[in-house]
Amino acid sequence: MNNIWKTKGTVKPHSGFNANNDAEVLYKAMKGFGTDEDAILQLLTARSNAQRQEIKAAYKTLHGKDLVDDLMSELGGKFESLIVTLMTPPIMYEVTCLRDAIKGAGTDEKVLVEILASRSPNEVNQIKSLYKREHNDDLEEDVTGDTGGHFKRMLVVLLQASRQQGIQEDLIQSDAQALFVAGEQKYGTDEGQFITILGNRSNAHLRRVFEEYRRLSGYEIEESLQRETSGTLQEVLLAVVKCARSVPGYFADSLYGAMKGAGTDDQTLIRIMVTRSEVDMLDIRAEFRKRFATSLHKMIQGDTSGDYRKAMLLLCGGDDA
Repeated sequence: MNNIWKTKGTVKPHSGFNANNDAEVLYKAMKGFGTDEDAILQLLTARSNAQRQEIKAAYKTLHGKDLVDDLMSELGGKFESLIVTLMTPPIMYEVTCLRDAIKGAGTDEKVLVEILASRSPNEVNQIKSLYKREHNDDLEEDVTGDTGGHFKRMLVVLLQASRQQGIQEDLIQSDAQALFVAGEQKYGTDEGQFITILGNRSNAHLRRVFEEYRRLSGYEIEESLQRETSGTLQEVLLAVVKCARSVPGYFADSLYGAMKGAGTDDQTLIRIMVTRSEVDMLDIRAEFRKRFATSLHKMIQGDTSGDYRKAMLLLCGGDDA
């Protein structure tokens, strides 16, 4: 139990938790005429995902109805999407995101890149087995059937979920050299080298390789990737590099990208705010504040409205002035 309090999430298990009481609060919030959205969002953002699953079970036991179905019939729009996401078990949610990214009209490369580049090998393995169980399909086959070229090769490497552990001192120099030779020193680019090294070495090892690379070439690895690769391959390689440097930093950049300029990419906003709320949201906020001229809280406030905004700000958990 100890480690629960060490989490860098903003959403933590509620200490006086009672699933039946919570189920009743939600039932009353939806009963009769009108819906008490505020009661729903205050309660659900203050419970862990595991607790929300217990509430769902209690609700069915007490009322013979499915909580998520009831929420969907009472709520609408982005707020509904956010609440339904909060109610979905994490690995199941990622499986659904990947399935939709592959089976929807066109392929949503952004979702494939985000999930496969940022999750640990252990999480990728859990995603693969649940995907199989839910859809009776092989995730790797579905991904390869829907992508091509070097982009496909990099995704396949990430799907193997066999990234090495620790730092291999004897390889730091040669890895940096190999990347330099494969890109900046070559007419054309040897994408295969980038795929093999960036796809298989540990994050800690890669951070050392990037330092060595800078010493050797005079460039940050990101600059070289921007020059030497393009399109979806560049997207996935840059995501892997950002995650190797800092996973919370990667998500801070993605959140900023989802909100900057005109319009908001609400799907990305919901996906990151919910999936990271119990993992590393405090670190994401700190990285966001370091990188941009504003806080995550202020940016969400300016980019959203209504109950959707209220719930998002509760997941964000506070402002970093």
